[in-house]
Amino acid sequence: MASDALFRPFTHRSLTLKNRIVMAPMTRSFSPDGVPTPDVAAYYRRRAENDVGLILSEGTVVKRPSAKNDPNVPDFHGEQALAGWKRVIDEVHAAGGKMGPQLWHVGSARNPMSTWAAPPPVDAPSGLSSPGKKFTEPMTDEAIADAISAFGQAAADAKRLGFDVVEIHGAHGYLIDQFFWAGTNVRTDAFGGATLAERSRFAAEVVKSIRAAVGKDMAIILRLSQWKQQDFTVKLAQTPKEMESWLTPLVEAGTDILHCSQRRFWEPEFEGSELNFAGWAKKLTGKPTITVGSVGLSGEFTAAFRGESSKPASLDNLLRRLERDEFDLVAVGRAILADPQWARKVREDRHDELQDFHKEALARLA
Repeated sequence: MASDALFRPFTHRSLTLKNRIVMAPMTRSFSPDGVPTPDVAAYYRRRAENDVGLILSEGTVVKRPSAKNDPNVPDFHGEQALAGWKRVIDEVHAAGGKMGPQLWHVGSARNPMSTWAAPPPVDAPSGLSSPGKKFTEPMTDEAIADAISAFGQAAADAKRLGFDVVEIHGAHGYLIDQFFWAGTNVRTDAFGGATLAERSRFAAEVVKSIRAAVGKDMAIILRLSQWKQQDFTVKLAQTPKEMESWLTPLVEAGTDILHCSQRRFWEPEFEGSELNFAGWAKKLTGKPTITVGSVGLSGEFTAAFRGESSKPASLDNLLRRLERDEFDLVAVGRAILADPQWARKVREDRHDELQDFHKEALARLA
């Protein structure tokens, strides 16, 4: 199929994009002591120069002691780190691109590839790293309030530095997602509860904090997932009605765009419908959505960490769904990580030049 649907412009609030392609946030760990280097800035600029409509940064952490689990993950606080991000956004803008930082807190999720430990206290809603596995003490009211404030401050800094949008990482079993998940949130106060809607309060408060910090016009993206790194089989919302009860308070709090993470974008979310997560989220809320999950490649991303390679795959299924407006934007991860020219090659129908993805791509800033 022709790729025209991918190259329609998109506008929402103050965000205006030349096409529907989003560079998905991908942890790279090339920021020593949390400070993005000129190489990081050049890495993002190359995507802007090659027709990526919106660049979302790798997860960059807010100001809490244990917000990250790798010393080379970038910070989004502190004079040096913010100066590094200023260089990044200036380079992206100079190349005609648009970009937002992904604001992140890992919670109790540890990095199996590293023995490094962040300073305490570790933040977790109920002190659990996975269901039934105690890791630390539950967050106090003061810790919760400080974490919410830290997200707001990071967003304020993003606006001050000139970023076009902010994204909140609320997926994949990290802090915000740990509040959503009944397996890791057994609190009995206002930040817990028997229902998914009740357990959404922490995320809603984060969104409200960010909205207050950035004003009414700057777009806020919230990334969500049903699955968790602790358990790929988890589904937070078992039915469309439960999904609606989950998403509605997040939208009412100020979320503009829902970034709906799946391992494979083509898989239906609920029985009886072909709609994927992003399709259902748009149908239930009326908000724009981003789909993501193995776009343009034959294998899904967890296989990459086992050393498996992936080959370019057809975009026809994706394009049909996009033409039907099931979702609005398409996030591309490993394909763009390995090849900064991926979007331009697709636009120019140079499909024979698309590259395979190999695990070695994770070890360099291409």
